Amino acid sequence: MAYTLINAKPAARPASEALPAALAAGQGALVDSFGRRVSYLRLSITDRCDLRCTYCMPERMTFLPRKDVLSFEELDELVTAFASFGVDKLRITGGEPLVRKDVMELMARFSRHLGNGLNELTLTTNGTLLSKYAGELSAIGVRRVNVSLDTLNRKLFETIARRDMLEDVLRGIDTAIAAGIKVKINTVALAGLNEMEIPDLIRFAHGRGADITLIETMPMGEAETDRVEDYLPLNKVRSDLVEQFTLIDLNYTTGGPARYVKVEETGGRLGFITPLSHNFCESCNRVRVTCTGRLFTCLGREEGADLREALRSDPTGAALRVAILGGIERKPKGHDFDAARLATPASPRTMSHTGG
Repeated sequence: MAYTLINAKPAARPASEALPAALAAGQGALVDSFGRRVSYLRLSITDRCDLRCTYCMPERMTFLPRKDVLSFEELDELVTAFASFGVDKLRITGGEPLVRKDVMELMARFSRHLGNGLNELTLTTNGTLLSKYAGELSAIGVRRVNVSLDTLNRKLFETIARRDMLEDVLRGIDTAIAAGIKVKINTVALAGLNEMEIPDLIRFAHGRGADITLIETMPMGEAETDRVEDYLPLNKVRSDLVEQFTLIDLNYTTGGPARYVKVEETGGRLGFITPLSHNFCESCNRVRVTCTGRLFTCLGREEGADLREALRSDPTGAALRVAILGGIERKPKGHDFDAARLATPASPRTMSHTGG
């Protein structure tokens, strides 16, 4: 078989027959056919968002009907299953996760797994509602959040996000830091838009004790922008940054795809996520599950599994575990992003549907 159950007891019967017993016991870890252990789940809880960032979705976005979105109970069952397979890091995403009704009730459900399977519960957010929820997030054990921030210029923020909400985001960042949550800023590098502002964003983040990661635009779904014109290779950004900063390579990871440097002048960390200019798949340890229960084992590929059907067809949970293993078996070696084909999306899925 292409997947491996680490430390599982040998089966006395053929694997196809013995599998349900091993799964029911929750034994083993998820290892794909390339020997990569999957220990990190990015789980979307909604496709809805209160921003309309031009590189992410159309202005007139059509969101999913509520019946297609997993319930709190189904989301919690998913987390329990992945934790039983040794997945110890959970990142909650959207859309914008904090727009989901009664979101803190759901986050509290997830938090009970901390110290009981999960080592870390984190969140990726656009920051607009972070000032409202930062205290509660900290209280249930969230120690880190990623906040998307592409500019400090109010007019440019409104141009990119199509909403005048920069002050809400900045307030959210400061509130989270005051609540004891470690913040990392995520910035999509956009040629001709925020390109010249990147040094100021680095100083902004590091001045607050926050890390910052720069991300190349990704060819995902429809967007009302020209991705070819937007694309800014981060090797160019780095070569520009060394004219005013001293960058020291670090052997540091948060479990994601970023490669980090230390900025000597600020003392802070700067990450680079380069899906187009430098493939980062060789050490991939993560999978994504959409708010509809679709497992995607690679951001830029369509291989995966329908976990919602497994959840709703078998209350014992055995079908869910089989579906998870089947998805991991089909995890590809790498994504299909290519800078030469930016005009055509590598995947028809938007990031808001897939989970950021």
